[in-house]
Amino acid sequence: MSRFNLCFSFRLSRMLLLLLLVTVPCVVRAQVPPAPLRVAIVGLVHGHVEGFLGQLPQHRDVKLVGIAEPDPALIAKYEKKYALPASLFYKDAARLIEARHPQAVLVYTSIGDHRKVIETAAGYGVSVMVEKPLTISLDDALAIRKTAREHHIQVLVNYETTWYASNRAAYDEVEAGRLGPVRRVVVHDGHQGPKEIGVPPEFLGWLTDPAKNGAGALYDFGCYGVDLMTWLMHGETPLSVTAVVTHDKPAIYPRVDDDSTIVLTYPHAQAVIMGSWNWPFSRKDMEVYGATGYAITVAADQLRLRHEHDAEERLATAAPLSAPQNDSLSYLAAVLRGQLVPHGDLTALDTNVIVMQILDAARESARTGKTVRLTKLGE
Repeated sequence: MSRFNLCFSFRLSRMLLLLLLVTVPCVVRAQVPPAPLRVAIVGLVHGHVEGFLGQLPQHRDVKLVGIAEPDPALIAKYEKKYALPASLFYKDAARLIEARHPQAVLVYTSIGDHRKVIETAAGYGVSVMVEKPLTISLDDALAIRKTAREHHIQVLVNYETTWYASNRAAYDEVEAGRLGPVRRVVVHDGHQGPKEIGVPPEFLGWLTDPAKNGAGALYDFGCYGVDLMTWLMHGETPLSVTAVVTHDKPAIYPRVDDDSTIVLTYPHAQAVIMGSWNWPFSRKDMEVYGATGYAITVAADQLRLRHEHDAEERLATAAPLSAPQNDSLSYLAAVLRGQLVPHGDLTALDTNVIVMQILDAARESARTGKTVRLTKLGE
């Protein structure tokens, strides 16, 4: 072999070796999954906490590092039911955060306590996900937004319906223009009543207290439809809010409404949102009517569709939601890892401040019997 060929061969071999050394470690690093997000629970009085504790052992994106709850009876209940070690439990959120250093707090207190917990977590720079709705008043919502901005934390709101593939499919129908401009949305949410379905006493106690829940069915189930409509309208503030509530079961719910209807008007659209503790069965469904078609969700994964020129409607199965937007914990982890920016979606703080503006106005409309006019909130 010539001297030139030997030299060339040596240089080529060295280049290949260097390339191998550079690229192989990158491939290996890319395959290593991120460490689970360290999360803590604050409060055990919200019945939805059972869903989280039930799915936690199988969830790869999060790790439970502590629980704050002042009630010894509730601690004993959940410690036994889920075989949780006593070392997980703390008396309050501040002690928990200082001891366990979570990256996020999941709040299962009454709605009325959301602001206090968020402000406590924010003081430590810890992000928060609360159960729906965000809080009990617009004043609280604006204070929460201010706190989140000042402390550079995420505040997210978890709705069961966010993780329904049927809702995403209906939204995609609108965004693709297959229904034409949205003209009317009708949303039904609720069940037979919290007492009737047997929610635990610690949950029922605050659900039926207007100071802790904001209202009754108006807030508990009206919030779902308001959230969905705000998402469909890309955060647009409605022109007006009109609400009617009834007390069909005063012997069971003497202090709060058990049935509600909210009407939202926009320049070219209207929403009718019915949240109730008086349905004959549990339901969470939505009807979206555009100028040229409609999409009606059926449970969590199906919808009825009819487009312009279709002879009849058809039943379709919605495509499954893709990770990390398929459940609340994966979503939370993705946001805190910088993989998702929660702006304008169902869970985002900006969406939910508008939701609280609408719910606050709905409560006032129901109280006074008058329509409430709205203007866009200042930033």
